[in-house]
Amino acid sequence: MKTYTAKPADIEKKWILIDAEGVVLGRLASIIATRLRGKHKPTFTPHMDMGDNVIVINADKVQMTGNKRSDKRYYWHTGYPGGIKFRTAEQILDSKHPERVVIKAVERMISRNKLGRQQMRNLRVYAGSEHPHEAQKPEVLDVKSMNPKNTRSA
Repeated sequence: MKTYTAKPADIEKKWILIDAEGVVLGRLASIIATRLRGKHKPTFTPHMDMGDNVIVINADKVQMTGNKRSDKRYYWHTGYPGGIKFRTAEQILDSKHPERVVIKAVERMISRNKLGRQQMRNLRVYAGSEHPHEAQKPEVLDVKSMNPKNTRSA
């Protein structure tokens, strides 16, 4: 028996719409990463970009369990001595670009190489409920109904 390997002509990409309102961040990111990678498909091939195009709306209304909203820190370094800085998840979610929290969570679940960067280009995250991809006719994926633990009431 030979191992199946998908060819570029065999790959079929869909468009998926996910509403992040009230969904726990880590569980959402895990589902998105699986879809971007293509691991939900029976024809999954590790070295090919087989994943779907994922649109996430309402990223500013994503939930976190415990005290993560106030305690979780996102670090960066300026390049100067003593130049380490951070912002909390709450500061980012309340700022101009709250979608960056979702992007960073998914980015850290995707492999850090050329293929991972190619797969991340298939992710589109929007803070509000509007998105410019109606022409692609995205299928709605209801993350809330998959598992009761996926949602959190504040």
